Amino acid sequence: MLKDSRNRFTLSTHLAPGDADEWVSQAEAARIRGVSRQAIARLIKKGRFRVLKIGGKVLLKRSDVKAYEPEEPGRPRK
Repeated sequence: MLKDSRNRFTLSTHLAPGDADEWVSQAEAARIRGVSRQAIARLIKKGRFRVLKIGGKVLLKRSDVKAYEPEEPGRPRK
């Protein structure tokens, strides 16, 4: 059994009470951007978004999702 039964969310992060609304799931981020959840997962894997992992859930900052600008596809020109 756990000796300390406090909420891990409040222990693992330094969020103000209103900041919890700023974090969204991958599915919500996909709806905001109009892409699939898998596309968001690929962008996370590439390091394009800051994430917060809590108990197996991956959360993204809503402002980062809205402000994201895709990079030009392909190799950079010389």
